[in-house]
Amino acid sequence: MSGAEMALIAIGVVAIVGLVLVNLAQRVDRLHRRVISSRAVLEAQLVRRAETAGNLARTGRLDAASTLIVAEAAWNAAVQAPRLVGGASDLADTGMERGLVESELTIDLRAALGDAEDLTALRADPVAAAPLADLEQAAYRAQLARRFHNDAVVATQRLRQNPLVRVFHLAGRAAMPVTFEMDDDVFR
Repeated sequence: MSGAEMALIAIGVVAIVGLVLVNLAQRVDRLHRRVISSRAVLEAQLVRRAETAGNLARTGRLDAASTLIVAEAAWNAAVQAPRLVGGASDLADTGMERGLVESELTIDLRAALGDAEDLTALRADPVAAAPLADLEQAAYRAQLARRFHNDAVVATQRLRQNPLVRVFHLAGRAAMPVTFEMDDDVFR
């Protein structure tokens, strides 16, 4: 082999490695965008769930104590809880705090809605039926949004564990995304 042939082979190898690295960097970037997008959807669904919980509390069809507890938990989740969107570097702490607030709303809703018999009575009540149906839909959508978000996070974490991604810092300075954990099973 001549020197020119060796140079061509070296250039080819460098080009292939470069293409692999560019492809990996693009995949990391796409996954990070997917995480950001799914986080925004999750935030919107959580706010919607809190709003529908507040609407149900305002119907007056829950007992007085449950009305106050659900209304306060819904207010905390909709207004007081830290937001999941934005460029905060401490998103892990924000997510954990938000998860606790959302879990509290779930627990309070489960307690207020009671057992299957109580739920059937609420569904039959013409004043409570529509707000309850809205809450069921919002709770389901929040569950789905959380699952999609967590799937995107896990896929991103898995790709970022690739040795090439780590050695060549293909994720840049982006923080490692974290899953959003909460109790979201309102209607057990």
